[in-house]
Amino acid sequence: MKEIKKISTGAPWEDIVGYSRAIKIGDIIEISGTTASGANEYEQTVGIIKIAEQALKDLGADLNNVVRTRMYCTDISKWELIGKAHGEFFKEIRPVATLVEVSKLIDPEILVEIEFSAVLNH
Repeated sequence: MKEIKKISTGAPWEDIVGYSRAIKIGDIIEISGTTASGANEYEQTVGIIKIAEQALKDLGADLNNVVRTRMYCTDISKWELIGKAHGEFFKEIRPVATLVEVSKLIDPEILVEIEFSAVLNH
């Protein structure tokens, strides 16, 4: 049986909803939908990726291990701001990525939410 390691960042919704920020099972790391504060989609995306980067570090990985991102935004016309921030971190790594518009996220201030999948030893 593979060891399961869970990471919490102390976000209030983790206890309310009952989830972990990230889980590592063997060589697989999954990071929950992550949000961050910021004035616009670019700032929020940068903040989200930095939160994910710390979670990966806590699990013995880094952004180079990311193989997939799933991005959700409330206004697809702002895709260039989200894409620019994503590209600053992942230009060379080039994980598979999805960006879709959703009608709303959990809080009206939140414009972007991102999930990450990573694999160690790939």
